[in-house]
Amino acid sequence: MPDIKTSARNTVPGCVTPGRLIEYLKSRNPDLGRHFESVPVEYMRHGEKLGIRWDYAFYQMILETGALSYRNGNRSGDVKPTQNNFAGLGATGRGEPGESFKDISTGVRAHIEHLLLYSGEKLESPTAERTRKVQEWGVLTSWHARFDRPITFADLAAKWAPGSGGYSRMLEGIAERFEAFCARPDPRPELVAEARGRTQVADAKQERPSGAEFAKRAIQEGKADDLERRSTLGVLHAQGEQLSAKAPPAPYKILNTPPEPEKQAAEPPAVEQPTLPVARTETAAKTKPKATASIAPAAPKTTVNDKPPYQMASAAGAAKLAPPVSGQKCRVWTASYGGQKALIIKSVVDKVVNYTVLDVNEGAEKREADAFISAYAKDGAVTGEYGNQSQALDKAFELCPEG
Repeated sequence: MPDIKTSARNTVPGCVTPGRLIEYLKSRNPDLGRHFESVPVEYMRHGEKLGIRWDYAFYQMILETGALSYRNGNRSGDVKPTQNNFAGLGATGRGEPGESFKDISTGVRAHIEHLLLYSGEKLESPTAERTRKVQEWGVLTSWHARFDRPITFADLAAKWAPGSGGYSRMLEGIAERFEAFCARPDPRPELVAEARGRTQVADAKQERPSGAEFAKRAIQEGKADDLERRSTLGVLHAQGEQLSAKAPPAPYKILNTPPEPEKQAAEPPAVEQPTLPVARTETAAKTKPKATASIAPAAPKTTVNDKPPYQMASAAGAAKLAPPVSGQKCRVWTASYGGQKALIIKSVVDKVVNYTVLDVNEGAEKREADAFISAYAKDGAVTGEYGNQSQALDKAFELCPEG
């Protein structure tokens, strides 16, 4: 089983998505309550923020809760569904129900934080009382001292249920049975964006219609311009080749639209609907960029209530990163090929430094980065490699706070 903490070599497989995990849950618990369908989204959201293999955290949740049935065979467990306690925190047996959390998201974070504690990290203000006590009392201190390598889920299983190898075998079995769902189409791909905090224009607040209109016009202008004149975004062929100016533009998806600027250019004529695939690209710039295929602000690093994520970047890549020189403008963009890993690509266009956080698929990092640079970021270079998008965005916003 994998290390508890993610790293460049220990990432969640790209096929593990909230949509597929819901289907897996339903296969194990046909009576799954609809309110529990947000559980996989929260595991992905908090897992990526805290740098934990959230897929195995989810599998442990299945083991601890009986696939959210909270039953052990024909007997009800000590923990009740209304407690939002997904790891039995504080439930020590003999009818002790353990801790309760106000909502699903808080309960999931409590579980993820407890795993982070097992990995050897120290936490500030843990969500769960059980986690706080284990840390304050030094329950795991001597156990942590045994390891001169990253702690794995197999190590955790042996400590979580000492004296029994059954816990480890059951956890591994749950993970293996999910593999059958990896070959199936994702029934709800939009949940990945939800976990990462992106919202489509259809869900945007109605009091900002002018922003949506601005994004629409910018997209149409981008379609009408010759590809050679584009300063930021290009169009990708399926193999990453740049298309001629006469080729139909790539499909786009509008996300969180920026505020409308004071002046706008006249709306260009309609262009034929796109048909080719592309890496979706978004920007956090407040002013309208030149000829873009899609426009959106990059998601904020954290929300007000979230704790800062644990960063895990490639040391070699991080050493190349440098903020813009004094007085030089910068922007933060995001683009995705659908993978879990993330790269930061730095390029300079019209004296503006662009940091693009590019989601890539494991094993295809170089190919996808080269294709993106060729079409979208001429003379750009990969300057950092991260376990997930949240960690890469943190670094990008550190380098470019105004982005």
